Amino acid sequence: MTERTAYPHLGRRGVLHGGTAAAALDLLGCSEPGEPAKPKKVLLAYFSRAGENYFNGGRTKLEVGKTAVLARMIAELVDVDRLEIRAADPYPEAYDPTVARNKREQETDERPPIVGALPDLAGYDTVMLGSPIWNVRAPMIMRTFVESVDLAGRTVLPFVTYAVSGLGGIVDDYREWLPDNTIGEGLSVRGEDVAGARPDVEEWLRAAILLGR
Repeated sequence: MTERTAYPHLGRRGVLHGGTAAAALDLLGCSEPGEPAKPKKVLLAYFSRAGENYFNGGRTKLEVGKTAVLARMIAELVDVDRLEIRAADPYPEAYDPTVARNKREQETDERPPIVGALPDLAGYDTVMLGSPIWNVRAPMIMRTFVESVDLAGRTVLPFVTYAVSGLGGIVDDYREWLPDNTIGEGLSVRGEDVAGARPDVEEWLRAAILLGR
């Protein structure tokens, strides 16, 4: 399937595995009595960083960030609109300067600007928010995003890649930043293990009633 490009970094993916969409998905939304169930519309918005990354206590250079790999895996399993959140001032290629910048942004409560216009979320029922865990929290650019779009009334599903902290404080972050939203169960995948994370992703999607049981 081809990606839609209403926004330069927004793409749509359907089911790429496992038979027909009807067999693979259980995307049930609200309908009037007697009408067919309407499919949920899902936005998958994620921030990821390539370049020099932590890897089993050392460093490795990634052409594609770990969270981007996880986002693509999710998009192969369910029908989503995919939005990559990109920093207007890109994070450094090297690992240690990125760590230092993130620490400063957290300490000063910064809102790093995002490249490009963000979409209207009026048609979405569910928003997946993906990012790495940095210093046990979501990168501050994720706060920029949630404060720049209208997420009112939508279910938010966090997913992260991490080195040592699991979900860290990311659920608490989103509950603080989005007090009027339902924050669903989060998915955490160790960055070094992301290539083999499909079973965990499928389980998470089933729990969220986005993938057929």
